[in-house]
Parts: sequence; structure tokens; C-alpha cells
Amino acid sequence: MDLRPVGYVIGLLVAVLGLAMLVPLLVDIVERQGHWPVFLQSALITLVAGIAMALACASGVKEGLTIQQTFLLTSSVWIALPVFGAIPFVFGATNANAVDAVFEAMSGLTTTGSTVFSGLEELPKGLLIWRAILQWLGGIGIIVVAMVFLPELRVGGMQIFKSEGFDTFGKILPRAGQIATQISGLYVSFTLICAMVYLWLGMDVFDATAHAMTTIATGGFSNYDASFGAFQGPLEYAAGLFMILAALPFVRYVQLINGNPMALHRDPQVRGFVMTIAVLISLLILVLESDVHLDNEQAVREAFFNVTSIISGTGYASVDYMQWGSFAVALFFFVGLIGGCAGSTACSIKVFRYQLLFASIRAQLRRIRSPHGIFTPRYDGRPVSEEVLASVMTFFIFFVVTLGIVAVALSMTGLDFVTSVSGAAAALGNIGPGLGDIIGPAGNFAGLNPTAKWILTVAMLLGRLELMVVYVIFTVKFWRALCLILFPARWARKSRICSRIAGSM
Repeated sequence: MDLRPVGYVIGLLVAVLGLAMLVPLLVDIVERQGHWPVFLQSALITLVAGIAMALACASGVKEGLTIQQTFLLTSSVWIALPVFGAIPFVFGATNANAVDAVFEAMSGLTTTGSTVFSGLEELPKGLLIWRAILQWLGGIGIIVVAMVFLPELRVGGMQIFKSEGFDTFGKILPRAGQIATQISGLYVSFTLICAMVYLWLGMDVFDATAHAMTTIATGGFSNYDASFGAFQGPLEYAAGLFMILAALPFVRYVQLINGNPMALHRDPQVRGFVMTIAVLISLLILVLESDVHLDNEQAVREAFFNVTSIISGTGYASVDYMQWGSFAVALFFFVGLIGGCAGSTACSIKVFRYQLLFASIRAQLRRIRSPHGIFTPRYDGRPVSEEVLASVMTFFIFFVVTLGIVAVALSMTGLDFVTSVSGAAAALGNIGPGLGDIIGPAGNFAGLNPTAKWILTVAMLLGRLELMVVYVIFTVKFWRALCLILFPARWARKSRICSRIAGSM
């Protein structure tokens, strides 16, 4: 396996991240807070490192990417970018240590939205906009940029598109570059429209820009410790609407603008997602009116905003919903594990996997009732292959097992049960806030010990890449191929020994 194409793309993406640091640099210059040298240093370090890596690996760009290289590239990108993205937090006003800086950068790029920083209102605006940029790039931007670079490697950009958890459900445009162009255009357009709506409803220019970026990315970083609680009323309705739009498949928007007006409506996961939100909001409204005694408008507004925020994986909080009672808390825990649609900026398990799971369960129940009948799970009226079902079941198993392992690991660091389980779910599902007094909507992750933060950082990476992309790297076959490159003589000798043994048997 040739590592040069992998290093080349990583180098280019790191360089792009360095260029992105010029935006907060300009913001700090305009604000005259004297914080701009931080981003100048960070940009220079990141640019030099990225360009040097790309140049060092440029000789391998004609080799193309294999499936193995694609998996390695996808995982490596999400390790390299948070490391370089953390540099401004180390040099800047936050003076963060390594674990806090990497945690914040990983939370940003994976669009988790968990934060270790408090006193956000007092931070330089350059750092605040940098947090928003990290989430905006992590939402869909990194994927689009990679798809632009991959054609240079003579490999279809759809490989990385799918390895990131995006499903196109069929060919929608002839080339991956065309898909990347139109998705990026839609992404930017949604962000601009969202910013203008926020501005129209009362936010200032800076807040509207930053919150629009984190809303469309379904990230949830805010410029205030109170999160979206700093904005009440119509802004909550607007944010909820844009979070729903961002949680729908972007490939359907591409089909929509290319002459298919029924693209969204015909997608079963879109219908399932909207129906799920409607049911959950209705249920929570009843709870808020009967148990919490909120008036009708406030109950509708808070239910709509917070359900949408959690199910989309955005992680904004407008109130401390830990005060709404045990039913609401339990509801939010499980809502976070549903997620949005595949092919969107939303995270967690995704709606279509539940639909396939229920289809499989339904078919199995029919087989039990009628042992001699033939019942095939169907999705959108079409039969689902055993391979697809096996993939979905495998994902569920790995997700539950990983959730349990992360929760146990967190508990071993001294955290209580609620914090451990909800923290594991929040990180693995890229949801944002957890539950309880420490990491709940009224708190943040600053109070956790360094070991717990590192565990959650790894969990955020696993959740963003939907587990299997990372786990496949740890298979014996994968590393055997890599060792053949790094230690050819040793592995050639071992291979000859194995051949002799096999021949003598």
C-alpha cells in the first residue's frame, strides 16, 4: 500500500485549514483586540506543514487510491485536522493545554458541539469565529474539498463520500466533482440565508454569521455560555427550521435543483425523519404543559427547538431541560441516538438504519407467525439484500458495544453513571451536551479529568466516521499490507518461512 497519495491529500487539506485561519486573523484585525498574531503564527505553522507534506508525497499522486488507502485517508484526516485546528486554542487567549485544545478542535470538526471553554462572551471574536469555522468545515466542507482533490488522484471521489457515511442512493450526477460543486453551493447558500434570517430577527452581524455556520453544520457551538438561551422567541423557530433543513439529505437538494421536484418527498427517510420530529414534539408539548406548566406558545417553541436540536445532533440548548422532569430527560437521551438523515450534516445512528432495522424485525415476526412463508424486508417498496441488512445489524451491534465500552471507561475515571453514559452517547453520537449537573445543558466538559476528555475525543472521532471506517484499520489484513511497505525484507522472510511450513504439511 502506497502511503504517498494519502499523505498528499492530507497535506492539501491541512493547507486549506491553514488558509481558513486567515479569516479569524482578519476579524481580530478589524476588532483591534491585538489577538491577530495568534492566528498569523497558527496559519504559518499549518500552511508550512501542509504544503511540506503535500510536496513530499506529490510523486505518488498518479498512483490513485485503493479502498484501503481511502479508509486510511478518511481516518487520518480527522486526526490531523483537529491537531492543527487546536493550535489557536493553545496560543490564544484560552491558553488551553493539549487535551483541552484537541478536545475543542475535535468537537468542532466532528460537529459534536461539546465545549471545555467558559466565559465565551469575553473571548476574542477571532477565536469565536474560528470555533464556528471548524464546525462549518467539519459539517460538509472537508468532504467537498476532498472530493475536489481526489480526481487528481485518478480515483472517484464517491469513495470518500461513502466512507464518510454519506449515501447517494444511486447516481445523481455523472461525476463526483459535479456533486461536490452543487453540494458546496447549497451549503454556502443555506448558510447565507440562515445568517440573513438571524440578522433580520435581531442578531448582530457577528452572531448571525457564527450561529448560521454552526446551525447549518448542525454543530451547536455558540458565542455564549447560555448557548442559544441568549436568544429567545422567533429566533428559536428560525434555528429549528434551519436545523431540520440541514439534517435532510443534501443529495436530494441536488436532485431538486436539477429538475426533480419530488426528490425530498419520495425519500422514505425524509418522511420518517419529519414524522418522528412531529411525534416527539407533540409528546413533549403535552409534558411541558401538564407537568412543567409552561404556556402553550412557550411549550411549543421550547419543544420544537430542543427536540430539533438534539435529534439533528446540533446540540444547542435554549433552557436547562434537566429541570423538566425525568420523562423529558429520558426522552432527550434516546432522541439523541436517532439522528438525522444519511447524506446530511447530522450525526448519530441515522433514521434510515432504524427503518431498515424495523423492516427486518417485521419480516422476522412474519416468519415466526408463518414458518412456511417467504417474507423479504423491504425499503421504499424494494427488497433489501442480506448484505445491506447485515451491514446495518453490524453497525447497531458495534454502536451499542462501543457505547458500553466508552461508558465503562469513563466511569473508571471517577465519573458518575449518568455522566458516563450520557457523555459516551453525546460523544459517540456527536450530539453535544450530555445529561446531569456536570455535562448537561447548563454545564460543559471543562470539569472532566484529562483521561475522560481523551476518551471522549476518541469517541467523537469514532462517531463522526460511523465506527466501521476506523475499526477496519485495526484488522490484521490491513496492517499486514502496511508492514509489507515499511518492513519488506522482514515480511518477505516471514512469508518464505510460512510457505516452507505449508509445503511440508
